[in-house]
Amino acid sequence: MTKPFNKLETITRIRNLLTVRILHNQVRDQNIILEKKVQERTIELEESRLEIIHRLGRAAEYKDNETGAHIVRISKMSSLLGRLAGMTNERAELLLNTSPMHDIGKIGVPDSILLKSGKLNAEEWKTMESHTIIGANLLAGHSSELIKSAQEIALTHHEKWDGSGYPMGKKGKDIPFEGRIVGIVDVFDALTSRRPYKDPYPIDKTLSIIREERGRHFDPDLTDLFIKKIDDYVAIKNTFSTRKDIASQDFKLSERDQWVPLNI
Repeated sequence: MTKPFNKLETITRIRNLLTVRILHNQVRDQNIILEKKVQERTIELEESRLEIIHRLGRAAEYKDNETGAHIVRISKMSSLLGRLAGMTNERAELLLNTSPMHDIGKIGVPDSILLKSGKLNAEEWKTMESHTIIGANLLAGHSSELIKSAQEIALTHHEKWDGSGYPMGKKGKDIPFEGRIVGIVDVFDALTSRRPYKDPYPIDKTLSIIREERGRHFDPDLTDLFIKKIDDYVAIKNTFSTRKDIASQDFKLSERDQWVPLNI
């Protein structure tokens, strides 16, 4: 604008500039609102996936009364060992949320085998081993990192470091890292828990077995890390010792190494 100012022109220009500014702010605010809605929707979808994972893991409770507490312990122990082994927070959190699915395939194992009080014969044991394949098949065909990780764990948590495990006989570092982690904490929890075919082993006997299996069943480095922090694993075991312990709190496996009450 040039002097001398024309009153009408000045007012008109100021009004136009203010209008443009207001419209600009509205567009900016609308973009912020839309971005926030997208973020909220993304979080909602992720929580839905986690909820599905959690509930599918708990579905095995209907086959085995111990499983409800077992999956919580496995989740906590796996995440802890993953962090000790150098996992990033994001990867350890993924393990926290996917490890409960390791035994989902037991849904397909007959109760007569799963709950048998005596030793399994060769045919029954072959059926029991199939829970890894069943679990992997249940989780197959989805591109989500969450589901893919759960599938890999379900398939490989019974592989052994020396190649004598099942279902594929993978050996050493050919076994996925998460599968190796869940494998050792799963054995620890199984040995120290009551099962239809056995009483719980004391910690010293369990540790002796784990040491003997270092380099055979278990990754040697993970074994050393596990034994070094055994008190932490015993604490998790004692905190979530029965299904009743978790029923009063009803944990949701969706927060980074935290347990949040979930109303079901």
